[in-house]
Amino acid sequence: MDEFQVIESSAAFDEAVRRLLAGQGPIAVDAERASGFRYSQRAYLIQMFRRDAGTFLFDPTQIPDFSELQAGIRSEEWVLHAASQDLACLREVGLDPDRIFDTELAARLLGMPRVGLASVVEELLGIRLAKEHSASDWSTRPLPQSWLKYAALDVELLVDVREQLGARLIETGKAEIAEEEFDAVLHRAAKPPAAEPWRRLSGIHAMRSPRNLAVARELWLARDALATELDVAPGRLVPDASLLAVARSLPSTRRALSELREFNGRASRSELDRWWAAVERGLTTSDLPAVRVPSDAPPPPRAWAARNPEADARLRLARAAVAEAAEQLDMPVENLLTPDHLRRVAWNPPADATAESIGEALLALGARHWQVAATSQIIADAFVEAAQSVEDAASDAS
Repeated sequence: MDEFQVIESSAAFDEAVRRLLAGQGPIAVDAERASGFRYSQRAYLIQMFRRDAGTFLFDPTQIPDFSELQAGIRSEEWVLHAASQDLACLREVGLDPDRIFDTELAARLLGMPRVGLASVVEELLGIRLAKEHSASDWSTRPLPQSWLKYAALDVELLVDVREQLGARLIETGKAEIAEEEFDAVLHRAAKPPAAEPWRRLSGIHAMRSPRNLAVARELWLARDALATELDVAPGRLVPDASLLAVARSLPSTRRALSELREFNGRASRSELDRWWAAVERGLTTSDLPAVRVPSDAPPPPRAWAARNPEADARLRLARAAVAEAAEQLDMPVENLLTPDHLRRVAWNPPADATAESIGEALLALGARHWQVAATSQIIADAFVEAAQSVEDAASDAS
């Protein structure tokens, strides 16, 4: 087995930059984080491969400045698998491409049944990739050789995969669609921070008391502060289920909290004073959170028939038409049109629901031009059919 070296020194970095710039063709890029172990989503290893250059494994915790590499390769095509997962942590260290080829997204557009990297590599190249280190703690130092081999393979085959997928996109007439999708991923704005991130606690939707919610909020904030300080994934300190168990039971004393069996986790007792202070804040605050959070999203579709029969008919018929179009194009329906975009247009359609007005509404929601071209007319036709069906039903009822 080849011995892989992690690039940590300025001399090794300079040599890697020289070789990458002298290489040929697109550059395969991947990044490994420590999700589930660390609080941050920073990259702990960045892998690159280029033909006639080789494979390079960079330690971004030891390299203070990637600007020389960025300047040299920015205008080249970068090949990534599921680019949206890695672009943020790459940008955090100053690596940001002008154009990309996303092999996972290409596989989706081509209707491949499995789009994980290992599955795509096996189908296209007949090579099996082991994925046993995909959930490892990449902040570990030193990184074992078996992990480094796994990381290197993630990029060494990407250019070959890109060539085969690119050829298939051309053969199926989807090359321009793919370019628009890749560009959308590359320029997609980051989601703004949630106003109340504590509401992401798993299972909190079932909690209906403002006081219980206040305790849950204070516990989440206390855990988040400790996780940030220690750079540890919050769930590794105290699981969500434990925080919710405390919020449901509302212990009245520190001892009652310590004796709560459902309250567990490696920091549940070592930081008991912190958790009890949070419980006290939640029990005494006058700043009680709302049980229901206002939202501009349509209600769940299961409620549409009772609340808005016309919208329900529009959604049912349009969804079936879009699904049929996706089948004809041999791609997942969610890649043809984001389901939330269709729900929003069906719930609140333009006053004059023509293909043009529906297309404008979809573009305003973030749909791409090719998606509008493929779906706006069939959605408009479905809306007309839905209106007629509702009228017919009303006539029959009268």
